[in-house]
Amino acid sequence: MPELRWGPLRRRWVIVAPERGKRPSDFRAQPQPSAEAPSGCPFCPGNEHLTPPEIARVPGPDGWAVRVVPNKFPALVDYPALELERDGLFRRAAGRGTHEVIIDSPDHHRDLDRLPLEQVERVVDMYLARLKAIHSAGRFQYVQLFKNHGKGGGASLAHPHTQIIATSVLPPEVEERLSAARQHFAAHGRCLVCQLMEEELAAEERVVEEGDHFVILSPYDARFPFELLVLPRAHSHRFVELYGEDRTSFARALKGALARLSSLLGDVPYNFVLHTAPCGGDWPGIEDWYHWHLEIIPRLTQLAGFEWGTGMFINPMPPEAAAGHLRAA
Repeated sequence: MPELRWGPLRRRWVIVAPERGKRPSDFRAQPQPSAEAPSGCPFCPGNEHLTPPEIARVPGPDGWAVRVVPNKFPALVDYPALELERDGLFRRAAGRGTHEVIIDSPDHHRDLDRLPLEQVERVVDMYLARLKAIHSAGRFQYVQLFKNHGKGGGASLAHPHTQIIATSVLPPEVEERLSAARQHFAAHGRCLVCQLMEEELAAEERVVEEGDHFVILSPYDARFPFELLVLPRAHSHRFVELYGEDRTSFARALKGALARLSSLLGDVPYNFVLHTAPCGGDWPGIEDWYHWHLEIIPRLTQLAGFEWGTGMFINPMPPEAAAGHLRAA
């Protein structure tokens, strides 16, 4: 029968309704023809002139292995100052921020799960380099690293890429997660993610993969079928503090999680989003109570009127079943 579930990270109710569910094979993506010829792709080698001027690159046999460019159609731009205007009940400010695109590799057709681990490490290194550079600028409140894969995931170009948007305000979802972590620490004296991970490892049923440095699990309050959390076992509030062996382990965990999804479901559209500490604002003790993590969200169900009206999600695949299928993938 359906269940209402509440999880501590988001502190919102989710409906898990297995009666509406399907078998994993029913979610499997159908192969789609490429929507564009690589010869016209602005992210392919030889077409560098089709992008805005380059921000950074990792050298490679084709001239580059990873490349970073400004988004050609940015959501935000780096205005020199942020001036807030009030108009009655409303507020307005210049859309100050940055919007960058990290081109994962010269290969037009291979996503992170199909790239060699060494290339995924290069991509992760670029994530770290760009986030550190934006953090050090000292002009923004939050930096969001995310990936849209497939049309269902919101990708406008097929060539695999990741994006970074820095904002001059703290996004509400981020603020809610920070508040949840801070309040849990104040009440229990423990990091929320550390405790959650400890309990999930003890329960085992939602754990997809347990490594020395990272844990992959299907969250208790998963909003979508086969949704995943990638959690660092060592407590750390900032992703940019990832160094050495942990960096390689994260690349392996990210590649492995995406490979399990594609093995089970095919080339499904998905998003992944990084949750890390803000780079602005006053957050006393955040190094103790916040714990960075990554969410991977397969886009297998559509949001409709109920979701938009209530903020609640209906998940037809119990996360315990999803974890079992992914462990076997």
